[in-house]
This record gives sequence, structure tokens and C-alpha cells, in this order.
Amino acid sequence: MLFIVVLLILCGRSIYDLKAIDRHPAGDTSCESCHLARDKIDGSNAGILVASQEELCKSCHENALTASHPSGFAPARQLPAIFPLDWKGELTCSTCHEVHGSNQGLLRVDQQGKTLCLSCHDENFFAEMKDGGSSVMSFGHLDARSSTGGDIDQYTIQCLSCHETLEGELNVQVRGGITRHNNSKASHPIGMKYENSISFGGYRAISSIPAEIALPDGTVSCISCHQGYSDEHGEVVMSNQGSALCYSCHDL
Repeated sequence: MLFIVVLLILCGRSIYDLKAIDRHPAGDTSCESCHLARDKIDGSNAGILVASQEELCKSCHENALTASHPSGFAPARQLPAIFPLDWKGELTCSTCHEVHGSNQGLLRVDQQGKTLCLSCHDENFFAEMKDGGSSVMSFGHLDARSSTGGDIDQYTIQCLSCHETLEGELNVQVRGGITRHNNSKASHPIGMKYENSISFGGYRAISSIPAEIALPDGTVSCISCHQGYSDEHGEVVMSNQGSALCYSCHDL
């Protein structure tokens, strides 16, 4: 156990700049909420956290990773030095965000949108997407937008803000609570509470649905079936071979 702690100390110090130690700017968050060293933090122990960065961040930003740039993985390419990896060599929330920073969105750089994305990705990465990447280069987290307050969840609103205006196979319309995809004959209800549907029969218990299928606040959403942040924007969250995705919810 002592060896693991020493390893964390040695490996964790590279991504933390402690020229100024300050509390997280959000509310009354204290040092011990994130740091194992509590209020005795210095350059040798700042990297030792009480949980993974993803777990710590979502304790306040609950839906930050529901539809988001991926986090908690080892990138295949080398990133610019200003975007540090953690002690495991993984991209985390702190790769883009300076937890104790002062920039808008606590970003490590002043750039936002496409300019920020191109700091790590090249143009070809987005050129291969059907929409040229326009849908994912505005912001890194869909829940960064405010809630709509309507029956349709905020993620779906963001998707439709582009797809309702697009032409051809990328066009998606919602009429009478049904999404209609121009690129196929597929249509699907949206905006209803999954638990309410269970009472009609023919649906699996919500506890048995794979984690890949997101139900924001228990609501069927675009991101229940589609990935926004992926190499192929809009691809389904899991294979639908043999209708596997459909049968993850429907018990027919």
C-alpha cells in the first residue's frame, strides 16, 4: 500500500501547477473534497485524489459526461504540453480544464469551439464526419447548455437545433412526440419517461438496460441510441445486429 501511495506522489506531480493553491471556485467546495492530503497540499501530494477525476467532477456536474468528449482513456496521439495527462497517461477532465483556473469554463486556454478542438485533432478527423464536425466543435459537453424545461430533454434539443435544419439524409424531424429520420424508415418515440412506458408492458426493467443507453432524467432521448462524440458522429451506442440495441429496451 505504501508503494502505491509513493508511486501516486511521484507520478501525479507533473500535471499540477501549484504557483497558487486555491479552493475550487464552485461554491463551498473544500480541499478535502478532492485531495487526500486535505488542507496540507503541496507539489508532492496534489495529484493524490480521493477518487478518479471523472467521479469527483460528476459529483457536482452530474451529467457532464453523459454526452461529452470522452474522458478517462489513453489518447493514441501526443497532445500539446498545455493539455496534460494524468499519472496513468490518461486524458481526464483536467486535461482541458484547470480546476483552480479563472478562464471561462475553467479551460486551460483562451480558445473555444473549433479552434480549441484543432489544438489536438486535425482537420481530417472532422472531415470524415458527415457534418464536417460542426455538431461537436461548438462545445465539449452538451449539458453545458441550459435546460429547456420542456418534455424533450436538453440533449435532444441540441441535436435538433442542427438536424431539423439540415437537408437530405441528415434531416431529423419530431412530430407528435415521434422522431422521423430522413435517412431511413426508422421512427421512434422521444421525450417520454421510460418508467411510464413500462406500465404498458413489453419493456425491460430500467435497471437491466445497458449503461451505454442514456436516459437523461429517465427520459428517452437522441443520446439513448446515438453517440454525439465519436469518430463517426451519430453512430449507435452499441451494435444493432440482430436488433440487439432495440431489444435492450424492448422485451418482445
